[in-house]
Amino acid sequence: MGTAEIIFLSLIQGITEFLPISSSAHLILPSAILGWEDQGLAFDIAVHTGTLFAVILYFREDIKKLLYGWIGSMGGNQSEYGKMAWFLIIATIPTGLAGLMAGGIIETSLRSASVIAGTTLIFGALLWFADIRGKKTLAMESMNLKQALIIGLMQAVSLIPGTSRSGITITAGLMLGFDRKSAARFSFLLSIPIIVLITLYQAAKLIRQPEIYDIPALAAGAGLSFFSALLCIHFFLKIIEKMGLFPFVIYRFALGIGLCIFLFL
Repeated sequence: MGTAEIIFLSLIQGITEFLPISSSAHLILPSAILGWEDQGLAFDIAVHTGTLFAVILYFREDIKKLLYGWIGSMGGNQSEYGKMAWFLIIATIPTGLAGLMAGGIIETSLRSASVIAGTTLIFGALLWFADIRGKKTLAMESMNLKQALIIGLMQAVSLIPGTSRSGITITAGLMLGFDRKSAARFSFLLSIPIIVLITLYQAAKLIRQPEIYDIPALAAGAGLSFFSALLCIHFFLKIIEKMGLFPFVIYRFALGIGLCIFLFL
């Protein structure tokens, strides 16, 4: 990989991982449109690790409370954070099962520009509808098990490239009546176990298919994705409180229409 590719792909991963615009789509498109070679498993692990540390650092206080609450719940000491920790675990299960059952089909049949164009437009429209019609009256702390499981089931759909994991979970949260910040906050916390699972899965594949590692490239990728993801989370939460999700809907429509023009003209 050249320096330009390392910088571009690292920033794309960091910026798009937590925005409702699909990180997988933006990482697939350079190879589909520009003919770039696949960045390799080691680089994927590096940039996912960078985004993982970013979200952990940003929500470190919440994570500390969730961890203590979860440990306490196993000893019979029920708390709000202990309940929320279990909700996050349960909401992760559908995506893990879907990845095991359909991961092969998704990898071989759905990683195309045409699929991304369709999902970008469809789920962009759903995000817009949810942002307009959602009641936005509930806080994350009022979430119940049924609501958490619904968001978790919707997250499983995000395995299809172009859907956007954060986009569909925020959409589900808004449709269930949660305010924008609560929907986004739960989405970000829910991303932690998923990114961990993805990274472990990729690492297991890497062990079976070892690569020659370019350590400086991996370090640069992890660092750039970390800092860009950290900034992205911070500004995204501020933007949605002031402007809503419409700017991201517009971006998705522009990207989807642009891809359709590229594919069919």
